[in-house]
Amino acid sequence: MNDKAFTFQTLHPDTIMNALFEQGIRVDSGLTALNSYENRVWQFQDEDRRRFVVKFYRPQRWSAEQIEEEHQFALELQHDDFPVAAPLQFNGQTLLRHQGFFYAVFPSVGGRQFEADNLDQMEWVGRYLGRLHQTGRKQHFQYRPTIGLQEYLTEPRQVFEDSTLIPARQKDAFLKTTDALIAAVNGQWHNRFTTIRLHGDCHAGNILWRDGPLFVDLDDARNGPAIQDLWMLLNGERSEQRMQLETIIEAYEEFSEFNTDELGLIEPLRAMRLIYYLAWLIRRWGDPAFPVNFPWLAEEDYWYRQKQIFTEQIRVLQEPPLQLTPMY
Repeated sequence: MNDKAFTFQTLHPDTIMNALFEQGIRVDSGLTALNSYENRVWQFQDEDRRRFVVKFYRPQRWSAEQIEEEHQFALELQHDDFPVAAPLQFNGQTLLRHQGFFYAVFPSVGGRQFEADNLDQMEWVGRYLGRLHQTGRKQHFQYRPTIGLQEYLTEPRQVFEDSTLIPARQKDAFLKTTDALIAAVNGQWHNRFTTIRLHGDCHAGNILWRDGPLFVDLDDARNGPAIQDLWMLLNGERSEQRMQLETIIEAYEEFSEFNTDELGLIEPLRAMRLIYYLAWLIRRWGDPAFPVNFPWLAEEDYWYRQKQIFTEQIRVLQEPPLQLTPMY
């Protein structure tokens, strides 16, 4: 796959239309781009006024086997009556190919934004995450990765060292802070958890609300600890996060047992996400969409602020982990 395909420069509207036509879908409404940086996603309507979403996967990111595992997990969840946006099948296949691109078609699903500060909605989400993990425990992903320190810390650290985006006069200090954060995570990380299949990127933006939660975007699905699908829902002050966590876990345990040892992984996982996300931006800088949408990445102030964020996360990692209120 050439670099132009990797950055979607060879993906034109006619290419998309032709790919859909090959599957018997004639676009009648034009294509409306949806917010997605990693892949390219469009919503459209066909001749029968049915609404769909088509996703073209970024080349060189996932293999066919890895994408098929994502699709199979979504279909398995759907079979278990779990509210998830699952891909449609064409001649028994969900993963489609056109001019070197992998793509998939989904039904277009609407809904309101999940209210992350609404404890009633949080309780619903906790209950459904318990059901998601009930399905996730049935087997492991064979081809998709497992959350670990190599992918989330070691490899991003090398990306930082090799990057020319980090200003030369800040680079040594930034790398030193990064190393301190990595050391803090290593000091807190443990393996006292059961690895299961996860949504992987379960934040408020990937949950729609339509008389209950609807989960979308399994693109980051992987193996890992259950807490990975819970911690990104927490927000606000520590007391608020504790209340949210207790609400989620109480509902979660209606369907799945929760291992409280995993609470100690919340802040290490947060740190890992901070580091991984920043390395992801650097890796994608060659895609013309990224300098346009993330121009601050080339500014000195941005890297100074990132160093401050890393320093603050080191401080947080030195505090006792978030715990549930003891029951007497």
